[in-house]
Amino acid sequence: QVHLVESGGGSVQAGGSLGLSCALSGYTYNLHSMAWFRQAPGKEREGVAAIGRLGDFTYYADSVKGRFTISQDSAKNTVYLQMNSLKPEDSGMYFCAAAQSWVGGTWYFEGWYNYWGQGTQVTVSS
Repeated sequence: QVHLVESGGGSVQAGGSLGLSCALSGYTYNLHSMAWFRQAPGKEREGVAAIGRLGDFTYYADSVKGRFTISQDSAKNTVYLQMNSLKPEDSGMYFCAAAQSWVGGTWYFEGWYNYWGQGTQVTVSS
């Protein structure tokens, strides 16, 4: 079993920055892909960014390219999402997800992901 715990959410004004963390525990050796998703009230959950556990890929949603950066620290078994130049439309619950598959170009498909965290709230005010 794998457990994911997100942290780092909060409230910030537009233009500000926040950094999210996702700590992995349990049997993580067969995980190949990690991702961040988000869900705003009344909207479907959407992919934000993904990274290969071997450092072989990173992908971003068009809406966050150039503002968000996904990274990882393998020694700490932690995945990060640095969010800069935040906009009110970035508000929502942010979820960390892990996949046993190599998700590649279809990283945004939720069905790939076997494990999910409980989420951390991000609120961006105008």
